Amino acid sequence: MQKHIRIGTRGSLLAVTQSTWIKGLLEEHYPDVTVELVKIVTKGDKILDVPLAKVGGKGLFVKEIEDAMIREEVDIAVHSMKDVPTELPDELHLGIITKREDPRDAFVSSKYASIAELPKGAKVGTSSLRRKSQLANLRSDLVIEDLRGNMDTRLRKLDEGQYDAIILATAGLNRLGMADRITSYFSPEEMLPAIAQGAVGIELRKKDKDLLEALRVLEDEETTITVRAERAFLKRLEGGCQVPIGGFAKRVDGKVSFTGLIASVDGNRILKETDIADTADAEKLGTETAEKLLAAGGKEILDEVYEAAQ
Repeated sequence: MQKHIRIGTRGSLLAVTQSTWIKGLLEEHYPDVTVELVKIVTKGDKILDVPLAKVGGKGLFVKEIEDAMIREEVDIAVHSMKDVPTELPDELHLGIITKREDPRDAFVSSKYASIAELPKGAKVGTSSLRRKSQLANLRSDLVIEDLRGNMDTRLRKLDEGQYDAIILATAGLNRLGMADRITSYFSPEEMLPAIAQGAVGIELRKKDKDLLEALRVLEDEETTITVRAERAFLKRLEGGCQVPIGGFAKRVDGKVSFTGLIASVDGNRILKETDIADTADAEKLGTETAEKLLAAGGKEILDEVYEAAQ
């Protein structure tokens, strides 16, 4: 195994925190190996004044890092799995999925304890169409507005009073040591998480087989299985940040249970499907759940969303 590993990472606080966590684990397992963080600015980091749905969705936060890997300027990339497209460059693959953090969405407010306590017309910030549609379905009387920026920027906007509440990923807040900012949690039944929310993956070149074997000490079997089901669902729907879809898988009595969602942006139509299968069929489960939702009216919803985004 090589003696020096370069991790390509975005420069955001959360991305650096996650990459530093992986760096620490590698140095712990391999004391004679040095690990370096290489910060790379992505398109998603540059465009902060436009909703993600308007600028291309998934891939915005990974392409420049993948290009650096292909040019062999970095060796691995540490990604929030919910940012990673299902189609990767031919030279690269997602080799390792680490143990998942809490996948739930968090309700964050300085004034109100939960979504139920928000008064009519309260302003809620989120950058996600998935969250917007489910929020609108739960509370059609709320004003839901776009919220971009890194975690600290979003929290600052809340603290300045620009919003009555904001919705963030619990995993990100936990990893940044900001769990105390969480007012309450949405159960997956209330708000289905994003595909692979809370999971961190390591992408690397396919040819670096020795490096992949060395990285296996970081792999988590349960997270790998559940994320496989979720990403198969995403792949079949050809979805990204620009469509309101969600999916969440979990291990149940040695099998894998998966719930998928397709929603209209206004939250008036919510389609959900839950199925269970053997863990060996995790990807098939995700794909078949997608097929059922498409047949139940999901295709029409997605066609409308894509048409509106043109």
